[in-house]
Amino acid sequence: MRTEQIRSALMKKVFVGDGAMGTYYATKYDTQELPERANEQYPERISNIHLEYISAGADFIRTNTFASNTVMLQCDFAGVRRNIEKACKIARDIAGNHTYIAGDIGPIRDGNRSFDEITEEYVDISRVFIEQNVDIILFETFSNMDEILPAIEYIQEHTDAFVVVQFTVNQFGYSNAGLSARKLIEQAIEHKGVHATGFNCGVGPGHLYHLMNGLELENTDTFITAFPNAGYPQNIGNRMLWMNDNKSYFAEKSVDFLGLGVDLIGGCCGTTPEYISKMAGKLTRNRTKTFLSEAENMKAKTAPIKKTKKTAFYEKKLMTGEKFIAVELAPPLGSDDKQIMEAAHSLKKSGVDVLTFPDSPSGRTRADAVLMAEKVERETGICVMPHLCCRDKNAIAIRSQLLGAHINHINNFLVITGDPIPSVMRQSVKSVFNFDSVGLMNIINDMNTEQFPQAPLTYGGAINHTRRNLDVEIMRVKKKMQAGATFFFTQPAFSKEDVDRIRMIKEETGARILCGIMPLVSYRNAMFMKNEMTGIHVTEEVLAKYPKEGTKQEGEAVGVSIAKEVIEMTKDFVEGYYFSFPFNRVYLLDQILK
Repeated sequence: MRTEQIRSALMKKVFVGDGAMGTYYATKYDTQELPERANEQYPERISNIHLEYISAGADFIRTNTFASNTVMLQCDFAGVRRNIEKACKIARDIAGNHTYIAGDIGPIRDGNRSFDEITEEYVDISRVFIEQNVDIILFETFSNMDEILPAIEYIQEHTDAFVVVQFTVNQFGYSNAGLSARKLIEQAIEHKGVHATGFNCGVGPGHLYHLMNGLELENTDTFITAFPNAGYPQNIGNRMLWMNDNKSYFAEKSVDFLGLGVDLIGGCCGTTPEYISKMAGKLTRNRTKTFLSEAENMKAKTAPIKKTKKTAFYEKKLMTGEKFIAVELAPPLGSDDKQIMEAAHSLKKSGVDVLTFPDSPSGRTRADAVLMAEKVERETGICVMPHLCCRDKNAIAIRSQLLGAHINHINNFLVITGDPIPSVMRQSVKSVFNFDSVGLMNIINDMNTEQFPQAPLTYGGAINHTRRNLDVEIMRVKKKMQAGATFFFTQPAFSKEDVDRIRMIKEETGARILCGIMPLVSYRNAMFMKNEMTGIHVTEEVLAKYPKEGTKQEGEAVGVSIAKEVIEMTKDFVEGYYFSFPFNRVYLLDQILK
C-alpha cells in the first residue's frame, strides 16, 4: 500500500519536495510560454529540471501538470490526457526507485463553466493520474475544497495514492474564497481522503510561518505541508520576476517550520534547485513522529468556549413563536440625521425588534451604516443591525470595521454582496468585490472563533426569490447557512407567486426567514420599482391596484392593503417580516400591523 508506505516513511523522516517549475522554467529558458506545453514540445527541458531538483535533495517531484487542463491548454480533454501522460513518463524516467512522483493538479479557473463541469474535469484528471500509477496526487493553490471533493472521493475509491491538498492564502491569512488559514486546514483534516494538507504559494516563508504558527498543527493525525514562495516578485517589463537572492534566509526559515510540526516542505514561485539544496542541507530530516491519541485529539478539539449574553435581535421572541419585526431605515445622503432619528424614535414606540441600515444601496454614498446604527442604538436603546456589503472594502477594512463595531456593541449584521457601482461613476470609482456574501460570512465566522468567542456576532443573509433559476438561490441559501447565517431577509413580496417561491425556499432549506414587505405608496412609486429596481417583482396586477391620479392617502391605502395580504399568505411559514418604507413613511407600520 503506497499510502501506508509513505505514512511510515514520514513517521521517520521529514520529506523535502521540489521547488517551482513554472518560474524556474521561464527564467531558465527566457520564455513566457506555458511550461506544461514543453511536456510534448521540449520534454528534455522538463527532464533536466526534475533531475536538478532530485540532485538538490528532493524526496519527491511534482509532475509538470499544474496547468494541464482544458482551460489553460485550450484543448479538449483528449489533449489534456496526452499532456499528463507525457509529463508522468518524463518524471518516471528520471525518478527511478528512490524518488516519489506527485501528480500535480492546479485550479481550473473558468467563469463560463458550471460548478459541476469543473468538478467533473478534476475527477477526469485524477483518473489519468491513477492510470499512470503516481505515488502522490497533489492538489495545490486552492482557495477551498468544494470543487475538488468529488475528485478526492474518487481517488479514495479507486487507488491507494497518498493525497495532498495545499491551499493558498494572502498575507492576512485568507484565501480568495474568504476562508481563513485555520478554516481551510480544519476542512482538509476532517476529510478522511486527505492524508496531508498545508499551504503553498501566495506568501514568502516569513509570512507563511507567521500564519501557520498558532494553528495547533500537532493536534491532528494528518501530515502538514509548507511550500512558500521565495519571497515577493517585482514587475519588470510586464513580467513578474523574483530578484531577491535570499536562499540562505529561505533555508533558515525552513528549519522554523519543523518546529510547527511540518512534515513535507518545499518551495513554490521563485524557488530554484539552489533553494532546495540549501534547505535540504539545513534540515535535520530524520525524526520519530508521534500523533496524539484519539482521546487526546478530541480533548484538544473540544476545549470549552465560554460565551456571555446572547445578542441576536431575535432571541426575545425565539421561544414564544411571535413574529420578528425588522424595519429598514436608509442613512441620510448628507449630514442631516433629523429625519432618520425621528423615524427611529417613532419605531421604538411601535415595538419593532430591530432597525436595519443599508450600506450605500445602489452604489450611492450615504452616511456609514455602522456609525449610523451606533448612534441610533445609543440614543434610542433599540436593537440595530447595519448591512455589510462587499463592494467597497477589502478584507482588511471589513475586519477593521467589524472590530470597531464589536467594541461599540454592534453585534448584528445583514451580510450582502452589494449593488454594483453605477456605470456613470465607474471611470472614477471602482468596486472591490474581493469576495461575495458567502466569503464575507466565512470571515465573520472565523472572527467569531478567534476574536469574539465570548460574544460572537450574529449575521444573516438576503434571499432573492425573484431569481430566474430558483435552484441556484436555494443552493446559495444553503451555502450561507453553512457559513453561519442564522436568519434571512427576502426581497419584497407582492404577489402569491412571490409567496410560493419563498415557501419553496423555506421547505428546501429550513431557513429562518423574514419576508420582505414594501408598501408602495403610489402608482408612480410602483412604476419606478417595477422598471428601475432589479430584484423587485411588481406585477401588472399589483400595478393596476394603484389609481394613476390618486391622492397620497389612496396610494398608501393600497400599499397597506397589499402588505396585509402578503402577511396573511405567509404567516404560517415565515418567522417574521422585514419592512422597508418608501420615503421613510414608517407611520404606515402601525396601520399594517393592526
